[in-house]
Amino acid sequence: MQIVKQLETISDAQRGAVVALGNFDGIHLGHQAVIGEAREKAKAARIPSGVMTFAPHPRRFFNPQGQLFELTPAPAKSRHLAALDIDVLFLMPFDATLAAMPAEQFVSDILVAGAGVSHVVTGYDFVFGQGRKGDVALLKQMGEANGFSVTIVAAVTSKEGAPYSSTVIRDHLKQGRPGDAAKLLGRYWEIEGEVQTGDQRGRQIGFPTANVDPGDFVMPALGVYAVRVGIVEGDNTDWRDGVVNVGRRPTFDGEGITVEAHLFDYNGDLYGKVLRVAFIDSLRPEMKFDGIEAIRAQIEKDCAAARIVLEACSTDNDAVSP
Repeated sequence: MQIVKQLETISDAQRGAVVALGNFDGIHLGHQAVIGEAREKAKAARIPSGVMTFAPHPRRFFNPQGQLFELTPAPAKSRHLAALDIDVLFLMPFDATLAAMPAEQFVSDILVAGAGVSHVVTGYDFVFGQGRKGDVALLKQMGEANGFSVTIVAAVTSKEGAPYSSTVIRDHLKQGRPGDAAKLLGRYWEIEGEVQTGDQRGRQIGFPTANVDPGDFVMPALGVYAVRVGIVEGDNTDWRDGVVNVGRRPTFDGEGITVEAHLFDYNGDLYGKVLRVAFIDSLRPEMKFDGIEAIRAQIEKDCAAARIVLEACSTDNDAVSP
């Protein structure tokens, strides 16, 4: 997958694509239906398939100090899109200029003059432009006037009839329900980040942990989870079983939220490496203990419980379909 961040750099081969348009935070099954529609139309016409999305997320731009909410910040989103067999990712910088751009100008300057789209596919509820005044009706009207087609994908629902929703997925995670989030995502949800030097208390207890920088990801409910941990090595990811603690380490009066992963049966050096922590199931909420021995005993129980949970799971999160 090729990534275009500035439309001034677009090549002739990347122009004229069938483009799925949206924020696509989470790349959940509803998003995948929109992207899949664009991909299939592109294949049928033998032209490039593309996705146009924005970084940072518009909500982050307008409220930079607000609570973390993104399910898939730009690097994670790019990787998930590449797995969907998309030819070109148009990763548009959402800045003051784009925020102030009227919807009509977005179509004429970005979609037509910039990307030269031949067909746009988007969800039924997509809005765009200054003040979110552009909608799918305007997009279709301007497509007819500017020589590109528009396909609007209706709401995609689960077997129970509920629409797939990034908001619902966030709620599942914040309530400690990663399994329910996975059913809407079509894969296990992940936090991805570089391993940083911590205080090494886990090593002293007998359970060394990797302190993963959580970046801009939404934080799930504090507690302990059974996880798959992917060690990223170039284009390859080596998946391991483990447990992770998301919390403030109340026993040691810790401040700030940490993501500390313990990989089973692993003795390598992880400092500086990028880990993908895929949340499989919640084991327990965060707790405060009387001392080191009580912590060690509980971690042993957590590890035993996690091994049972993980025995039934796929070893590669990229191939998971819960």
